[in-house]
Amino acid sequence: MSNHTYKLVELAGSSPTSIEDAVQSALGRASKTLRNIHWFQIIETRGSVAGGKIEHWQVMLKVGFTLEE
Repeated sequence: MSNHTYKLVELAGSSPTSIEDAVQSALGRASKTLRNIHWFQIIETRGSVAGGKIEHWQVMLKVGFTLEE
């Protein structure tokens, strides 16, 4: 296994559907401008409620990607 240096960024993703969709949304958007994304960690989950029902999900992610040589 070769040595890697990783950079971390924090992202917020949101979705009216689910936590998974919020994560996919954040990673999908980030992959348009960041290369070599290798992992993510959900660091916070929250949502908004209206009329006693979940209206929107939001997740905070740490995303790691390798720096190019």
